[in-house]
Amino acid sequence: MNFLEERIVKDGVVKEGNVLKVDSFLNHQMDIKLLDQMGAEFKRRFADKPINKILTIEASGIGIACVVAQHFNVPVVFAKKSQSINLDGDMYVAEVESFTHKCINHVIVAQKFLTPEDHVLIIDDFLANGCALQGLIQIVQSSGATVEGIGIAIEKGFQSGGRIIRNLGFQLESLAIVDGMNAETGEIQFRDQSKTELNSVEKAEDEICRSATLD
Repeated sequence: MNFLEERIVKDGVVKEGNVLKVDSFLNHQMDIKLLDQMGAEFKRRFADKPINKILTIEASGIGIACVVAQHFNVPVVFAKKSQSINLDGDMYVAEVESFTHKCINHVIVAQKFLTPEDHVLIIDDFLANGCALQGLIQIVQSSGATVEGIGIAIEKGFQSGGRIIRNLGFQLESLAIVDGMNAETGEIQFRDQSKTELNSVEKAEDEICRSATLD
């Protein structure tokens, strides 16, 4: 096990419905030393990329992204999930529809913070179906910037998001991939990433996201 998998086993809590709670150290209360280890590992995995900006989405991705950005010595931009009076000027807006939850979410980034000269690393805490992540990718591409890679703390490998993103050709690095959980026993099964192979995307209706960027 790597350092994050060990911490998940130690302090993570498995709930019914394939819910993994890591709020004691990752996305509510944050262990900054752990986040620093994660930042160093993402820096190692993307060391050959000319990254000059980190992009994440509010709210739980912000803390991780800020620590990662320290290792790259670059700024962080976070996409907002709603319009506010603090946002002005032209915006990139990705409209992401979840067929599972039958709702539409919007993610918003001011155009002045993403330019064609930017080389972006996208960071987030969880990857499941990948709808929000596809929205962030769409925003980066609409700006003319380059997605150099995607760093995820915990990927739910039994859901479709990871397969979809990898099959789109992006370098996706997840520090821990959970392939199974048992709420009764608390057991968590991690993928051996040294043996990971790309799988074809299962196009079940509840796994599909629709993203459209509106200028």
